[in-house]
Amino acid sequence: MDSLAIVGAGPAGAAAAYGLREADREITVFEKSRGVCGRAATRRKDGCRYDHGANYVKPGDGPVAELVHALGDDGLVDVTAPVWTFTGDGELSPGRGDDDPKWTWEAGITQLAKRLFAATDATVQTETRVEALARTDDGDWTVAADGGTRHTGFDDVLLTPPAPQTATLLSNTDWADDRRDALRAAAADVSYRRIVTAVLHYPFELDREWYGLVNTDDGHDIGWLSREACKAGHVPDGEEILIVQMAPDWSREHYDHPASKQAAVAARAAGVLLDDDRLADPDWTDTQGWRYALPNDAVAGAPVDAAREAGLHVAGDWVAGDGRVHAAVEAGLAAADHITRG
Repeated sequence: MDSLAIVGAGPAGAAAAYGLREADREITVFEKSRGVCGRAATRRKDGCRYDHGANYVKPGDGPVAELVHALGDDGLVDVTAPVWTFTGDGELSPGRGDDDPKWTWEAGITQLAKRLFAATDATVQTETRVEALARTDDGDWTVAADGGTRHTGFDDVLLTPPAPQTATLLSNTDWADDRRDALRAAAADVSYRRIVTAVLHYPFELDREWYGLVNTDDGHDIGWLSREACKAGHVPDGEEILIVQMAPDWSREHYDHPASKQAAVAARAAGVLLDDDRLADPDWTDTQGWRYALPNDAVAGAPVDAAREAGLHVAGDWVAGDGRVHAAVEAGLAAADHITRG
């Protein structure tokens, strides 16, 4: 039986494992975190659930809609309230002309990867950081994890971490081949925008027509604001959680500031934007800095194709050049297809 090592249990890695579920392959997934689904992340606190990274999954133009429903409609949530826009001076406007579904789950968006993996026989090893790779003279791959543990004999390896982390891993790869160097350089060339997310909880409901607000002119400290109460199962009645994703310029400048200050600025900005003084004083907050939130470009295709010939594959939203969950899923499915075809 051929074997595959997948580094990263985010949407791309989970989709790749799912795409290979009927193939005669032994799949091992190595994930540095305690959970799965990467930036499509969910936390729980005080009876609430909230998606504090990617807010939902869109269908895109590929197979994602069919895949989401194939995973089971139990607990699936389609956020039907609209997304509005706002400008740098705080002017809100209805609609973006985008009526596509916006999916998450009552248990949170991490259900995407959990359900994908549950449909496979893949072994998922969490809290396992991959530090290096090596390719033998026979063409097999070895994965070296933290603590000195080595996993050997893989026919293929799929790397799904963000491009800069993939570039670092390739730098630590023992494979004296120009294809490794070209892929490392290509991954290192992909730049990212940082995002600071503030989670703001309130002991009252907001009565608004919209689910989310997106800034359209890069002129505001807030880039995105949304209401978790619009998602069934996330927020108890009579409460509200705002997800405030600060704009990339603000996030870059304030990324290393204390979380309490980040949350305070986000709360004040939300209060001004929504013309509601109460929002400046949430009763609890949470924050998350996403260093590799949104890729600015897609990786160059030629080095990816060349490395694939040696059983070294990559997938992720940075392969597609679109920081969306559905793009990462599509990249993972495409990688599975390449691996199947050899």
